[in-house]
Amino acid sequence: MNFDKGTKLHISLLVVVIFVLIWSVIKPAVFWTWAAEAGPSVVALIIIILTYKKFRLTSLSYWVIAILSILTFIGGHYTYAEVPLFNWIKDEFNLQRNHYDRFGHFLKGLSVIVVREILIRNTPLTKGTWLFAISTSIVLAIAALYEIVEWLSTKLPYAKKATEDFLGMQGDEWDAQWDMSFALIGSVLTLIIFSKLHNLQLKKLKDRQLTSKQ
Repeated sequence: MNFDKGTKLHISLLVVVIFVLIWSVIKPAVFWTWAAEAGPSVVALIIIILTYKKFRLTSLSYWVIAILSILTFIGGHYTYAEVPLFNWIKDEFNLQRNHYDRFGHFLKGLSVIVVREILIRNTPLTKGTWLFAISTSIVLAIAALYEIVEWLSTKLPYAKKATEDFLGMQGDEWDAQWDMSFALIGSVLTLIIFSKLHNLQLKKLKDRQLTSKQ
């Protein structure tokens, strides 16, 4: 079976993500924390694999999905508050907390590329101010929903340790606001930096699909 260059890249990204997934589930710090953190990414990956032929995304979107999946698998394995590299940064620079959680929410702003692509390909929205605003708003809404889920997890009458690790506040009462702010900043910067590249890849994808139908 012959694969085009893009497909080979996508398969390579999937192999790397699956490798990290397998590593992450081997003796995680707290299994239920791993399940809560990694679960959504695993579900997303299954959906992406099943819909690959019917709704193939741009390579930029697959890069984003791969990066965010790896991010959550690492956080799930160690818990976000105990990722070793960021513990070292915390100790080296005398910081008050492990900032992997904040770093993660900032990078989750990359997901605006996937949101943008879905909107462009499935709605009447065209490139411009409204697309920018709505894409960013959806990412912010998802970030807020995630914070609500974290809050609801504190109401569970069991698995207190896993709930605390999942919440990851590290003593900061404004943790949710910080997380949403970083996701917003990340999404705005992502659109500013990558929109032109994304537009180019969308055009190439459209041309390839038209060619395949002829």
